[in-house]
Amino acid sequence: MDSSNKWIEIESRYATLETKLGDPQVIRDQEQYLKLAKEHSSLAPMVAAYRTCVWLRDEIRKNQELLSDADVEFRELAREEIQSLKVRLEEVEGRLVELSTPKDPNDEKNILIEIRAGTGGEEAALFAADLFRMYCRYAEDQGWRVELLSHSDSGVGGFKEVVALIEGSGVYSRLKFESGVHRVQRVPATEAQGRIHTSTVTVAVLPEAEEVDVDIHPDELRIDVYRSSGPGGQHVNTTDSAVRITHLPTGLVVACQDEKSQHKNKHKALKVLRSRLLDLKIKEQQDEISRTRKSQVGTGERSERIRTYNYPQGRVTDHRIGVTLYRLPEFLEGDLDPLIQPLMAQQQSDHLITGGF
Repeated sequence: MDSSNKWIEIESRYATLETKLGDPQVIRDQEQYLKLAKEHSSLAPMVAAYRTCVWLRDEIRKNQELLSDADVEFRELAREEIQSLKVRLEEVEGRLVELSTPKDPNDEKNILIEIRAGTGGEEAALFAADLFRMYCRYAEDQGWRVELLSHSDSGVGGFKEVVALIEGSGVYSRLKFESGVHRVQRVPATEAQGRIHTSTVTVAVLPEAEEVDVDIHPDELRIDVYRSSGPGGQHVNTTDSAVRITHLPTGLVVACQDEKSQHKNKHKALKVLRSRLLDLKIKEQQDEISRTRKSQVGTGERSERIRTYNYPQGRVTDHRIGVTLYRLPEFLEGDLDPLIQPLMAQQQSDHLITGGF
Protein backbone atom coordinates (compact mmCIF):
# COMPACT_ATOMS: atom_id res chain seq x y z
CA MET A 1 0.00 0.00 0.00
CA ASP A 2 1.48 3.36 -1.01
CA SER A 3 1.55 6.36 1.29
CA SER A 4 -1.35 8.19 -0.40
CA ASN A 5 -3.61 5.19 0.24
CA LYS A 6 -2.41 5.16 3.84
CA TRP A 7 -3.60 8.72 4.37
CA ILE A 8 -6.90 8.04 2.59
CA GLU A 9 -7.48 5.15 5.01
CA ILE A 10 -6.67 7.37 8.02
CA GLU A 11 -9.09 10.05 6.78
CA SER A 12 -11.76 7.41 6.17
CA ARG A 13 -11.30 6.01 9.68
CA TYR A 14 -11.60 9.53 11.09
CA ALA A 15 -14.89 10.09 9.25
CA THR A 16 -16.21 6.73 10.50
CA LEU A 17 -15.35 7.70 14.07
CA GLU A 18 -17.20 11.03 13.70
CA THR A 19 -20.31 9.15 12.59
CA LYS A 20 -20.07 6.64 15.44
CA LEU A 21 -19.59 9.38 18.04
CA GLY A 22 -22.94 10.84 16.96
CA ASP A 23 -24.73 7.50 17.30
CA PRO A 24 -27.09 7.54 20.36
CA GLN A 25 -26.37 3.86 21.03
CA VAL A 26 -22.62 4.57 21.25
CA ILE A 27 -23.21 7.63 23.41
CA ARG A 28 -25.12 5.48 25.91
CA ASP A 29 -22.15 3.07 26.16
CA GLN A 30 -19.69 5.38 27.95
CA GLU A 31 -16.80 2.89 27.85
CA GLN A 32 -17.04 2.50 24.07
CA TYR A 33 -17.70 6.22 23.58
CA LEU A 34 -14.56 7.25 25.53
CA LYS A 35 -12.45 4.72 23.62
CA LEU A 36 -13.66 6.01 20.24
CA ALA A 37 -13.36 9.64 21.36
CA LYS A 38 -9.72 9.07 22.34
CA GLU A 39 -8.91 7.57 18.93
CA HIS A 40 -10.79 10.39 17.17
CA SER A 41 -8.82 12.99 19.15
CA SER A 42 -5.47 11.34 18.31
CA LEU A 43 -6.26 11.33 14.56
CA ALA A 44 -7.70 14.86 14.39
CA PRO A 45 -4.39 16.82 14.11
CA MET A 46 -3.04 14.45 11.43
CA VAL A 47 -6.24 14.58 9.36
CA ALA A 48 -6.37 18.38 9.61
CA ALA A 49 -2.75 18.68 8.45
CA TYR A 50 -3.29 16.16 5.65
CA ARG A 51 -6.41 17.98 4.38
CA THR A 52 -4.51 21.26 4.45
CA CYS A 53 -1.72 19.68 2.38
CA VAL A 54 -4.24 18.43 -0.18
CA TRP A 55 -5.87 21.87 -0.40
CA LEU A 56 -2.54 23.68 -0.76
CA ARG A 57 -1.38 21.33 -3.52
CA ASP A 58 -4.65 21.90 -5.34
CA GLU A 59 -4.27 25.69 -5.03
CA ILE A 60 -0.70 25.48 -6.35
CA ARG A 61 -1.91 23.44 -9.34
CA LYS A 62 -4.66 25.98 -10.10
CA ASN A 63 -2.21 28.90 -9.97
CA GLN A 64 0.29 27.05 -12.16
CA GLU A 65 -2.42 26.82 -14.83
CA LEU A 66 -2.69 30.62 -14.70
CA LEU A 67 1.00 31.04 -15.63
CA SER A 68 0.04 30.68 -19.30
CA ASP A 69 -2.48 33.56 -19.10
CA ALA A 70 -2.05 36.34 -21.67
CA ASP A 71 -2.08 39.05 -18.97
CA VAL A 72 1.51 39.64 -17.72
CA GLU A 73 0.36 41.18 -14.44
CA PHE A 74 -1.99 38.26 -13.85
CA ARG A 75 0.87 35.80 -14.42
CA GLU A 76 3.06 37.67 -11.92
CA LEU A 77 0.32 37.54 -9.28
CA ALA A 78 -0.06 33.80 -9.86
CA ARG A 79 3.71 33.33 -9.54
CA GLU A 80 3.77 35.19 -6.20
CA GLU A 81 0.81 33.19 -4.95
CA ILE A 82 2.53 29.92 -5.88
CA GLN A 83 5.63 30.94 -3.93
CA SER A 84 3.55 31.82 -0.87
CA LEU A 85 1.58 28.56 -1.07
CA LYS A 86 4.78 26.49 -1.38
CA VAL A 87 6.21 28.08 1.78
CA ARG A 88 3.05 27.26 3.68
CA LEU A 89 2.94 23.73 2.21
CA GLU A 90 6.49 23.07 3.43
CA GLU A 91 5.49 24.15 6.95
CA VAL A 92 2.38 21.96 7.01
CA GLU A 93 4.27 18.97 5.59
CA GLY A 94 6.82 19.38 8.36
CA ARG A 95 4.01 19.38 10.89
CA LEU A 96 2.57 16.25 9.31
CA VAL A 97 5.96 14.51 9.55
CA GLU A 98 6.11 15.38 13.24
CA LEU A 99 2.56 14.17 13.89
CA SER A 100 3.07 10.89 12.03
CA THR A 101 6.28 9.97 13.85
CA PRO A 102 5.66 7.15 16.34
CA LYS A 103 6.09 8.39 19.90
CA ASP A 104 8.63 6.73 22.18
CA PRO A 105 6.66 5.76 25.31
CA ASN A 106 9.66 6.72 27.44
CA ASP A 107 10.09 10.23 26.02
CA GLU A 108 8.41 11.97 28.95
CA LYS A 109 10.32 10.03 31.59
CA ASN A 110 13.06 11.38 33.82
CA ILE A 111 16.48 9.81 33.28
CA LEU A 112 19.40 8.31 35.11
CA ILE A 113 22.62 9.35 33.44
CA GLU A 114 25.74 7.28 34.12
CA ILE A 115 29.10 8.73 33.08
CA ARG A 116 32.25 6.58 33.36
CA ALA A 117 35.88 7.28 32.56
CA GLY A 118 37.13 4.98 29.80
CA THR A 119 40.59 4.83 28.25
CA GLY A 120 42.97 7.60 29.21
CA GLY A 121 43.42 7.31 32.98
CA GLU A 122 43.19 10.58 34.93
CA GLU A 123 42.55 12.56 31.75
CA ALA A 124 39.46 10.44 31.02
CA ALA A 125 38.26 11.02 34.59
CA LEU A 126 38.69 14.77 34.20
CA PHE A 127 36.70 14.72 30.97
CA ALA A 128 33.98 12.67 32.67
CA ALA A 129 33.67 15.56 35.13
CA ASP A 130 33.56 18.04 32.22
CA LEU A 131 30.70 16.10 30.60
CA PHE A 132 28.78 15.90 33.88
CA ARG A 133 29.11 19.66 34.27
CA MET A 134 27.97 20.11 30.63
CA TYR A 135 24.80 18.09 31.20
CA CYS A 136 24.12 19.95 34.47
CA ARG A 137 24.36 23.28 32.61
CA TYR A 138 22.00 22.03 29.90
CA ALA A 139 19.55 20.77 32.53
CA GLU A 140 19.67 24.14 34.27
CA ASP A 141 18.87 25.93 31.00
CA GLN A 142 15.90 23.59 30.45
CA GLY A 143 14.56 24.14 33.96
CA TRP A 144 15.25 20.53 34.99
CA ARG A 145 16.44 19.27 38.38
CA VAL A 146 19.64 17.25 38.86
CA GLU A 147 20.13 14.92 41.83
CA LEU A 148 23.50 13.26 42.35
CA LEU A 149 22.92 9.56 43.18
CA SER A 150 26.47 8.24 43.44
CA HIS A 151 29.99 9.10 42.38
CA SER A 152 33.55 7.86 42.58
CA ASP A 153 36.23 10.55 42.60
CA SER A 154 39.52 10.13 40.75
CA GLY A 155 41.53 12.19 43.23
CA VAL A 156 42.47 15.00 40.83
CA GLY A 157 39.06 16.61 40.42
CA GLY A 158 37.64 14.06 38.01
CA PHE A 159 35.13 11.22 38.20
CA LYS A 160 35.83 7.54 37.69
CA GLU A 161 32.05 7.21 37.67
CA VAL A 162 29.09 9.49 38.37
CA VAL A 163 25.38 8.63 38.36
CA ALA A 164 22.69 11.31 38.53
CA LEU A 165 18.92 11.60 38.22
CA ILE A 166 17.64 14.37 35.93
CA GLU A 167 13.97 15.27 36.39
CA GLY A 168 11.83 17.48 34.17
CA SER A 169 9.55 17.64 31.17
CA GLY A 170 10.65 15.48 28.23
CA VAL A 171 14.15 14.80 29.60
CA TYR A 172 14.55 11.39 27.95
CA SER A 173 13.28 12.66 24.59
CA ARG A 174 16.20 15.11 24.39
CA LEU A 175 19.05 13.30 26.13
CA LYS A 176 18.51 9.71 24.95
CA PHE A 177 20.90 10.37 22.06
CA GLU A 178 23.82 10.88 24.46
CA SER A 179 24.34 7.16 25.12
CA GLY A 180 27.62 5.89 23.74
CA VAL A 181 31.35 6.59 23.68
CA HIS A 182 32.48 10.23 23.81
CA ARG A 183 36.06 10.81 22.62
CA VAL A 184 38.16 13.79 23.62
CA GLN A 185 41.34 15.04 21.94
CA ARG A 186 43.31 17.62 23.94
CA VAL A 187 46.56 18.37 25.74
CA PRO A 188 46.23 17.21 29.37
CA ALA A 189 47.22 19.62 32.12
CA THR A 190 49.90 17.13 33.19
CA GLU A 191 51.46 16.93 29.71
CA ALA A 192 54.74 18.86 29.81
CA GLN A 193 55.58 18.53 26.09
CA GLY A 194 52.20 19.72 24.78
CA ARG A 195 51.26 16.46 23.09
CA ILE A 196 47.61 15.83 22.25
CA HIS A 197 46.11 12.81 24.01
CA THR A 198 42.97 10.89 23.07
CA SER A 199 40.73 9.65 25.87
CA THR A 200 37.23 8.25 26.05
CA VAL A 201 34.24 8.46 28.38
CA THR A 202 31.12 6.30 28.20
CA VAL A 203 27.67 7.76 28.80
CA ALA A 204 24.54 5.70 29.48
CA VAL A 205 21.13 7.40 29.53
CA LEU A 206 18.44 5.25 31.12
CA PRO A 207 14.74 6.17 31.43
CA GLU A 208 13.82 6.29 35.11
CA ALA A 209 11.84 3.17 35.98
CA GLU A 210 8.83 3.25 38.23
CA GLU A 211 7.85 0.20 40.27
CA VAL A 212 5.10 -0.54 37.73
CA ASP A 213 7.67 -0.66 34.89
CA VAL A 214 9.90 -3.30 36.46
CA ASP A 215 8.71 -6.00 38.85
CA ILE A 216 11.50 -6.93 41.28
CA HIS A 217 10.92 -9.77 43.73
CA PRO A 218 12.75 -9.46 47.07
CA ASP A 219 14.04 -13.03 46.77
CA GLU A 220 15.83 -12.02 43.55
CA LEU A 221 18.03 -9.57 45.46
CA ARG A 222 21.15 -10.01 47.56
CA ILE A 223 21.70 -6.93 49.71
CA ASP A 224 25.06 -6.37 51.38
CA VAL A 225 25.89 -3.51 53.73
CA TYR A 226 29.40 -2.35 54.47
CA ARG A 227 31.35 0.57 55.82
CA SER A 228 31.60 3.57 53.54
CA SER A 229 35.02 4.72 52.40
CA GLY A 230 36.44 8.18 51.80
CA PRO A 231 36.09 11.49 53.62
CA GLY A 232 32.83 12.62 55.14
CA GLY A 233 33.05 12.90 58.91
CA GLN A 234 32.44 10.48 61.72
CA HIS A 235 29.37 8.73 60.25
CA VAL A 236 30.96 7.72 56.95
CA ASN A 237 33.69 5.51 58.32
CA THR A 238 32.11 4.19 61.53
CA THR A 239 28.71 2.87 60.37
CA ASP A 240 27.66 0.21 57.85
CA SER A 241 25.72 2.71 55.73
CA ALA A 242 26.95 1.71 52.26
CA VAL A 243 24.68 -0.64 50.31
CA ARG A 244 25.44 -3.05 47.48
CA ILE A 245 22.50 -4.76 45.73
CA THR A 246 22.95 -7.74 43.40
CA HIS A 247 20.08 -8.73 41.10
CA LEU A 248 20.59 -12.50 40.99
CA PRO A 249 18.73 -13.31 37.71
CA THR A 250 20.79 -10.82 35.65
CA GLY A 251 23.93 -10.41 37.75
CA LEU A 252 23.53 -6.62 37.78
CA VAL A 253 25.29 -5.00 40.76
CA VAL A 254 24.54 -1.52 42.09
CA ALA A 255 26.37 0.11 45.01
CA CYS A 256 25.64 3.39 46.75
CA GLN A 257 27.45 5.05 49.66
CA ASP A 258 26.88 8.78 49.12
CA GLU A 259 24.32 9.11 51.94
CA LYS A 260 25.02 8.67 55.67
CA SER A 261 21.76 6.72 55.99
CA GLN A 262 21.69 3.06 54.98
CA HIS A 263 17.98 3.43 54.13
CA LYS A 264 18.63 6.34 51.75
CA ASN A 265 21.52 4.50 50.07
CA LYS A 266 19.28 1.45 49.59
CA HIS A 267 16.53 3.63 48.10
CA LYS A 268 18.95 5.22 45.63
CA ALA A 269 20.52 1.88 44.70
CA LEU A 270 17.09 0.37 43.98
CA LYS A 271 16.24 3.38 41.81
CA VAL A 272 19.38 2.78 39.73
CA LEU A 273 18.74 -0.98 39.58
CA ARG A 274 15.16 -0.53 38.32
CA SER A 275 16.33 1.80 35.56
CA ARG A 276 19.08 -0.59 34.48
CA LEU A 277 16.58 -3.45 34.33
CA LEU A 278 14.18 -1.29 32.30
CA ASP A 279 17.07 -0.45 29.98
CA LEU A 280 17.72 -4.17 29.49
CA LYS A 281 14.06 -4.70 28.61
CA ILE A 282 14.14 -1.81 26.11
CA LYS A 283 17.38 -3.17 24.62
CA GLU A 284 15.74 -6.56 24.07
CA GLN A 285 12.83 -4.85 22.28
CA GLN A 286 15.24 -2.83 20.12
CA ASP A 287 17.18 -5.97 19.20
CA GLU A 288 13.93 -7.56 18.06
CA ILE A 289 13.06 -4.53 15.94
CA SER A 290 16.58 -4.28 14.48
CA ARG A 291 16.25 -7.74 12.96
CA THR A 292 14.00 -6.15 10.36
CA ARG A 293 15.08 -2.51 10.43
CA LYS A 294 18.40 -1.01 11.57
CA SER A 295 17.98 2.42 13.17
CA GLN A 296 20.62 4.98 12.22
CA VAL A 297 20.27 7.17 15.30
CA GLY A 298 19.94 6.44 18.97
CA THR A 299 20.79 2.73 18.97
CA GLY A 300 22.00 3.10 22.54
CA GLU A 301 25.01 0.85 22.00
CA ARG A 302 27.49 1.58 24.77
CA SER A 303 30.40 0.63 22.48
CA GLU A 304 29.31 3.01 19.72
CA ARG A 305 31.59 6.04 19.34
CA ILE A 306 29.11 8.81 18.88
CA ARG A 307 31.01 12.07 19.32
CA THR A 308 34.50 13.61 19.26
CA TYR A 309 35.49 16.75 21.16
CA ASN A 310 38.63 18.25 19.61
CA TYR A 311 40.04 21.04 21.79
CA PRO A 312 42.92 22.29 19.54
CA GLN A 313 40.47 22.98 16.68
CA GLY A 314 37.57 23.98 18.93
CA ARG A 315 35.22 21.54 17.23
CA VAL A 316 32.71 18.90 18.23
CA THR A 317 31.65 16.23 15.73
CA ASP A 318 28.67 13.89 15.96
CA HIS A 319 29.58 10.83 13.91
CA ARG A 320 26.02 9.46 13.58
CA ILE A 321 24.73 12.39 11.54
CA GLY A 322 28.06 13.70 10.23
CA VAL A 323 27.65 17.18 11.76
CA THR A 324 30.65 19.24 12.94
CA LEU A 325 30.33 22.44 14.97
CA TYR A 326 33.24 24.83 15.52
CA ARG A 327 31.86 26.07 18.83
CA LEU A 328 33.23 23.62 21.38
CA PRO A 329 33.41 26.10 24.32
CA GLU A 330 29.72 27.00 23.97
CA PHE A 331 28.79 23.33 23.62
CA LEU A 332 30.61 22.40 26.83
CA GLU A 333 28.76 25.24 28.59
CA GLY A 334 25.51 23.39 27.90
CA ASP A 335 24.48 24.71 24.46
CA LEU A 336 23.65 21.20 23.18
CA ASP A 337 20.61 21.93 21.02
CA PRO A 338 22.60 22.55 17.79
CA LEU A 339 23.32 18.79 17.84
CA ILE A 340 20.29 17.51 19.73
CA GLN A 341 17.83 19.11 17.26
CA PRO A 342 19.27 17.44 14.12
CA LEU A 343 19.49 14.13 15.99
CA MET A 344 15.79 14.38 16.84
CA ALA A 345 15.00 15.31 13.22
CA GLN A 346 17.01 12.34 11.95
CA GLN A 347 15.12 10.01 14.25
CA GLN A 348 11.82 11.41 12.98
CA SER A 349 12.77 10.74 9.37
CA ASP A 350 13.94 7.21 10.25
CA HIS A 351 10.73 6.28 12.06
CA LEU A 352 7.94 7.75 9.93
CA ILE A 353 4.72 5.82 9.69
CA THR A 354 4.76 6.42 5.94
CA GLY A 355 7.36 7.19 3.34
CA GLY A 356 5.58 10.38 2.32
CA PHE A 357 2.14 11.88 1.79
